[in-house]
Amino acid sequence: MGEFAIGQGVPRFEDPRLIRGGGRYIDDVALPGAAHAVMLRSPHAHARIRAFDTAKAKAAPGVLAVLTGADWAASGFADLPVPGGLKRRDGSPMYRPKYPALATDRVRYVGDPIAFVVAETQRQAMDAAELIEVDYEPLPANTSTADAVSPSAPRVWDDCPDNICFVAEFGDKAATDAAFSRADKVVRHRFVINRITAATMEPRGAVGDYNVADGRFTLYTGLQRAHPIRSEVAKILKIPESKLRVVAGDIGGSFGMKSPVFNESVLVLLASKTIGRPVKWMSTRSEAFLGDPQGRDNVSDAELALDRDGNFLGFRVKTLAAAGAYLQVGMHACIFNAGTLAGVYRTPAMHAEITAVFTNTNPVRPYRGNGRPEAAYVIERIVDLAADELGIDPAELRRRNCIPPEALPFKTALTFTYDSGEFEKGMDMALKLADYAGFAGRRAEAKKRGKLRGIGLSNTIERAAAASVEGAEIRFDRSGAVSLFSGSVSQGQGHETVFKQIVCDRLGLDPAEVHYLQGDTDQLFYGEGTGGSRSATLAGSAFLRASEKIIDKATRIAAHRLGVALDDVKFADGVFSAAGTNRTTTIKEVAKDAANPARLPKGMEAGLIATAVYNAPVENFPNGTHVCEVEIDPDTGKVDIVRYSVVDDVGTVLNPLLLHGQIHGGVAQGAGQILLEDIRWDAEGQLLTGSFMDYAMPRAGDLCAIATDANPVPTATNPLGVKGAGEAGSVGAMPAVANAVIDALSAFGVRHIEMPATPERVWRAINGAGGHA
Repeated sequence: MGEFAIGQGVPRFEDPRLIRGGGRYIDDVALPGAAHAVMLRSPHAHARIRAFDTAKAKAAPGVLAVLTGADWAASGFADLPVPGGLKRRDGSPMYRPKYPALATDRVRYVGDPIAFVVAETQRQAMDAAELIEVDYEPLPANTSTADAVSPSAPRVWDDCPDNICFVAEFGDKAATDAAFSRADKVVRHRFVINRITAATMEPRGAVGDYNVADGRFTLYTGLQRAHPIRSEVAKILKIPESKLRVVAGDIGGSFGMKSPVFNESVLVLLASKTIGRPVKWMSTRSEAFLGDPQGRDNVSDAELALDRDGNFLGFRVKTLAAAGAYLQVGMHACIFNAGTLAGVYRTPAMHAEITAVFTNTNPVRPYRGNGRPEAAYVIERIVDLAADELGIDPAELRRRNCIPPEALPFKTALTFTYDSGEFEKGMDMALKLADYAGFAGRRAEAKKRGKLRGIGLSNTIERAAAASVEGAEIRFDRSGAVSLFSGSVSQGQGHETVFKQIVCDRLGLDPAEVHYLQGDTDQLFYGEGTGGSRSATLAGSAFLRASEKIIDKATRIAAHRLGVALDDVKFADGVFSAAGTNRTTTIKEVAKDAANPARLPKGMEAGLIATAVYNAPVENFPNGTHVCEVEIDPDTGKVDIVRYSVVDDVGTVLNPLLLHGQIHGGVAQGAGQILLEDIRWDAEGQLLTGSFMDYAMPRAGDLCAIATDANPVPTATNPLGVKGAGEAGSVGAMPAVANAVIDALSAFGVRHIEMPATPERVWRAINGAGGHA
């Protein structure tokens, strides 16, 4: 369909509405008679609750209810869902602590919810929350992932004496040990991947509305998975799903953080039923640092075995992965994407052991990349360390070990089987785009200005769109206009634009006459949601299949309308034509006929509507190369990203403009973690980075222009040939930026620097090495 076809860089259809203030976010939901709620949270990282007095709060002006853990227990509702299915080292089931909506006898992190105060106004609820008297007995706390398994570490849960939730192993340990025994070179390093928070543009919020007349609940909230959330919340409330409606409007970012069922989401429903009015809770930015789940936080001991020619023989990793104090559905990310450790390399033997541990911290869940950036960071950093020790150019060492195209499909020594890709070609394209060959001249010029210049690259691969399902519906109305209903939910990715492109390209429609809907379980017949770079693959394929169903029925109606045989009808660009005649009709005219039974073939059901549920049997594997250049001021330690180049293989490129936007955003988040972002606590477990005064977010000035190109190798695993793109930027950026920083510091003998590479940390590394090259 011309300018709106698949592959065209169509600007986002959503943007004019959003930039003009037409977005409808959670705080915009204003139901008649709504009350306001505030959460009281624990000020201690670990403490026993000895006494709890809410009398003064309940008597405060405007207060309608004060809910505690006892009220939650009395409601008969179930606890929040907790994942399972894994085992501990001895083969016993993984430790699964209960997850009540409100803590009762003990709190386990600063921010643990203990009371939900409902009042006429938010200010009245805040004032009342301060009147609640809680007698705490502080207990020893541990916020360190590395120390969690120490025999002296405080126990988060009394009946989990070693703080270990589960242990998972992948690969062949015996084969890997044998590979190491014959290695000419072994490179070892411990990588600490720090904890960060999503810091979404829109904080979390929820509005609950119980209708006593029909006994039905409605939950308005930001999310990634409308139908699964309805299913999970209905189980908690112990009601049929038909008695619960879940609605998500516009969502100001999520990055994985907003995908589970939250305490506040079910509490607003209980509160609404309790007081007989809608109840609204909205997080503040400060509260988000205390109450939101967080991401990353791994400690990995990695070893790479090589022969004298630099060929990889074996790779083994032992990781401690933080779970936080409670388990949220989705925290299995630390193992589901462990296969990313294999990279794009032919390493014949690998073994990974991942141990999830409890700490007195916020729950940990997927954050953009969902375990992939962590794994990519480990393999790509140790490859650079190996190149340094062997005296081989980092690009050359990667080239020697890349999986060649003729070896595909390739089963790695861990978990994945790659179906398609041109890994060395993509790297060569990126090196050319970055002018890798000219870097020496740029480094020399920077030295004249008193700056340290470094270059780093990463050649990464990830799993996207893991085997799952997604639904879509195309509905023509009586005027011939169209509504699209998506089971996938956008939090800013541009779903409306891409899905309109797919449908308009196939059906020859004008996007101006296409309406897009998402996130309302009463409107959508089926949906799974967004996450893991799955939407283009699954929802896109579902819309493609629904389009094919529309064409099939519309062709039969057109043949009837034109008075010709079905086989004589052709369809292109929205027009049906009859071979050997000058008769034509548009799909819009056909849709109008479809609404009138008298104008349809005998026995045909009225309406031009199609639904589709696409079932993806296997995942796909986007991959790409990032090349980053930095300059460091040795006097201050400040790091500036001065050049950045990316070549990605995301299969069929549906919309290059949106693709570049996704890559740029991912790069910003990956670079932000390496250089700026850090969640930190003091020795007692008090959060030290509880606002943007202390938690450094990347800004536009922290980045440079990002040159992007594509090396598309379409996959045969889905009808569109697409591979996921939403997380590719963050997967490649973390190791590329880190490698560039280390390269700049290499003249001082610095081999590694922990993240974030703040000016202070970089300055100390320089001066710890004597302050001169």
